[in-house]
Amino acid sequence: MDPVRNPFAPGAGSQPPELAGRDEIVADATTALRRMLVGKHAQSQMLLGLRGTGKTVLLNTIENAAEDIGYLTSVIEAPEDKPLAELLYPKMQQVLRKLSLIEAAKAKTHAAMKALRSFASAFKVQIGDLSVSVDPEPGVADSGNLEYDLSDMFVAIGNAAKAAGKGWCLLIDEVQYLKSDELAALIVAIHKVGQKQLPVIFFGAGLPQLAGLSGDAKSYAERLFSYPKVGALDEEAALKAVRGPINDEGEEITASALSDICRITEGYPYFLQEWGFQSWNTAEGSPIDVSDVEKATESALKRLDDGFFQVRFDRLTPKEREYVIAMAELGKGPYRSSEVAERLGEPPSKLGPRRAQIIDKGMIYSPQYGDIDFTVPMFDDYLRRNWELSD
Repeated sequence: MDPVRNPFAPGAGSQPPELAGRDEIVADATTALRRMLVGKHAQSQMLLGLRGTGKTVLLNTIENAAEDIGYLTSVIEAPEDKPLAELLYPKMQQVLRKLSLIEAAKAKTHAAMKALRSFASAFKVQIGDLSVSVDPEPGVADSGNLEYDLSDMFVAIGNAAKAAGKGWCLLIDEVQYLKSDELAALIVAIHKVGQKQLPVIFFGAGLPQLAGLSGDAKSYAERLFSYPKVGALDEEAALKAVRGPINDEGEEITASALSDICRITEGYPYFLQEWGFQSWNTAEGSPIDVSDVEKATESALKRLDDGFFQVRFDRLTPKEREYVIAMAELGKGPYRSSEVAERLGEPPSKLGPRRAQIIDKGMIYSPQYGDIDFTVPMFDDYLRRNWELSD
């Protein structure tokens, strides 16, 4: 069928044509946004899920909802090698510049700008030619301790936003890549603005281990945030995610073909988009049938193997690759760490640092004590397809 009309959007963070199965998460986020803006308590949220489950898409959806309600929004993706202070500085400056245009907020915004100048000096932030054209405020956000200074900044921005009748919504993707002291500082800052009932709310997204990391950073994090789980879609939502876009284009797909796509992809949103995309392009006409899906599967797997899976495998060292291949040799996860060690013929204690490095790279996680599993759905299948495994 006409590839120009193909409705599917397989890609990192690409908005799917139909956001199926996420109504409750979006509704809860929207309620929290509305409550915060009218001065009522609301929990910030950390979206938890494996790769390819649509966490980034949900953050984008929440960002749009926040802007519609009256928030100024700031979106950040946390890289593995950039300090949080450097990531936040231009975002906080942008928010304050927007607030400075509102007459009622000018005084509070000026005070926040002075705090931001102090913050930039304390953390030696150098970002192009951006500068804050005010004098620093002594004693505010200038200690050099991120936990104290970030709280000062969030309170200053919250006061300015409140004076303007606005809110500030901060959204951070890949939160698990923040350093432990950065995550702790973020948690403390969110806690502080909550205590002062200021209109600042946070939405984060990350891999499943993020809940544990947050609790390790600050014990009260489990009460400060809600942790919606973003997993594979149930059968009804998965069917809707594929059938809806096809029907919207005036085309059809057979029930058997639809069932095959849902079975092969296990309901994971990214894979549903990929199989839908390839099935559409493979089919000569409507309806898309089982034979089209069979042909599309070969194309979809090749594209995933050459891109989605390969780029993640390439980040691993040879020894780390041995470890994940040993996991795949054991079949489907989750896996006992002791069984992987036995497969490699090495004591578990010796493999601990290697396992920790792979976790830090976001390739595996521990669903419970002693167990490990892949953060990328179907990654074990990829390894069995493409790498020589021992018997």
